[in-house]
Amino acid sequence: MQTKTVLTLDDVNTLLDAAQKEAEANGWAVTIAVADDGGHLLGLRRLDGAAPISAGIAGEKARNASLGRKETQVFEEMINNGRTAFVTAPLQALLAGGVPVIVDGQVAGSIGISGVKPDQDVQVAKAAVAILA
Repeated sequence: MQTKTVLTLDDVNTLLDAAQKEAEANGWAVTIAVADDGGHLLGLRRLDGAAPISAGIAGEKARNASLGRKETQVFEEMINNGRTAFVTAPLQALLAGGVPVIVDGQVAGSIGISGVKPDQDVQVAKAAVAILA
């Protein structure tokens, strides 16, 4: 029988806090979403000034990083590099900014960031994930 690591409430809050700290240090108004390994939302934090639409996008980025077991930037690059049929996949927000949380080689959950430029979303997500590494 296999066992798996899961994100605890403390882990979720650690990710939310670390992402908020990184975003605020750069003056970025973003939404931060944390999901479990099945893509189910565990936590959401929309910073002051973040566009309302960013809440849905951040959640989908987190979901896709969990379900796809990889950074969502990979999906965006696939589409941009000519695999346009991938846009018909039953997923939304196939955009950079979703990063899985990997523990002992397995995805325990993910974080999705939305609200600024793609590389800035990724920067915030990776800064948060690094806290749990």
